[in-house]
Amino acid sequence: MNKKTVRDIDISHKRVLIRVDFNVPVDINTGKITDDSRIRAALPTIRYCLDKNAKIILMSHRGRPKGKVVDDQKMAPVAGRLSELLDKPVQVTDDCIGPEVEQAVRQLQPGDVLMLENLRFHKEEEAGDDGFAARLAKLGDVYVNDAFGTSHRAHASISEIAKYLPAVAGFLLEKEINTLGGLLEKPERPFTAVLGGAKVSDKVAIITNFLGKVNNLLIGGGMAATFLKAQGIQIGTSIVEEDLIETAKSLIAQARQNGVNLILPDDVIVTVEIKEGAEASAVMVDAVPADKKIADIGAKTTEKYADILRRSKTVFWNGPMGVVEIDAFASGTRTLAETMAEIDATTILGGGSTAETIENLGLADKVTFVSTGGGASMEFLGGDVLPGVAALMDK
Repeated sequence: MNKKTVRDIDISHKRVLIRVDFNVPVDINTGKITDDSRIRAALPTIRYCLDKNAKIILMSHRGRPKGKVVDDQKMAPVAGRLSELLDKPVQVTDDCIGPEVEQAVRQLQPGDVLMLENLRFHKEEEAGDDGFAARLAKLGDVYVNDAFGTSHRAHASISEIAKYLPAVAGFLLEKEINTLGGLLEKPERPFTAVLGGAKVSDKVAIITNFLGKVNNLLIGGGMAATFLKAQGIQIGTSIVEEDLIETAKSLIAQARQNGVNLILPDDVIVTVEIKEGAEASAVMVDAVPADKKIADIGAKTTEKYADILRRSKTVFWNGPMGVVEIDAFASGTRTLAETMAEIDATTILGGGSTAETIENLGLADKVTFVSTGGGASMEFLGGDVLPGVAALMDK
């Protein structure tokens, strides 16, 4: 990565304003965080700043409050969990800008940690408002972006704030860029990409960018229906992106021209209605009943995909193979996750629901890297420049 990091500048005893991505799930009934992986991912940067006796001000968003204060999207549960992980108090302000926040920052001592209230309680954050960015910048001497998962957004706290402060990367953002960038530059082969999820439209850029780089491209999830229909296969009532059928045909042709094995399911799990308790059955893809829809890859396809993974030396995976929220349609995703955890290869997961699945299965420590950014990792691997990275100082 050609951007400066927090280790490249002097932060000793300075006010270090760190943008983190602490948009974590919280159980509404208990108020407990159900997955703290994003908090833990930011610890190396926070601890480095503590070791340098910096005054740490953390800023993040939670949920989509659309510019209004929403009680169940406040930062208090996050601050509580971070306090446990750091074994030191983490105070939360009542807002993220304003005189009271500035006073709280003035009172910080070296080694103190302060968390600002949810940035998105102000509509100016998502609007990328310059004035809002300037008010945030008043709180720090140095800006550190460690929020890779939000760096594809040109928000005030992501890109605009870098106009006002020396801006560098945190260790998580650095690791994300170097790891994902390594996939594109020097993957050990065979290199296999597994792509699922609901929509082809979400994956067109990454598929196009991968076609000159991967050996195998395994397609699953809801997006497989569009590819299957592009090959003239009837897929019942499965949701299809009709406007992308020609795009799917083109991608299949490009894969063939590039010598890439673009592989679609041979068999699938179908159902009349995707809901808990719905009756499910396995059929070959050319025998999907007219009144049923695809909800998962079938056992034969799962084993075929797993066998390709076992013979790969680099694997990237983003997007579930089925409707993982319902147990009857989660088997394909589970089996491939377990295979990823077993193989002797560099294994990288591209965030989002795939990362959540591997966390829930307790397998996150068995893969090489789990990205904290769903949309950000997709855009980066699709060849886009991320505003939050572009805004940082060059080395």
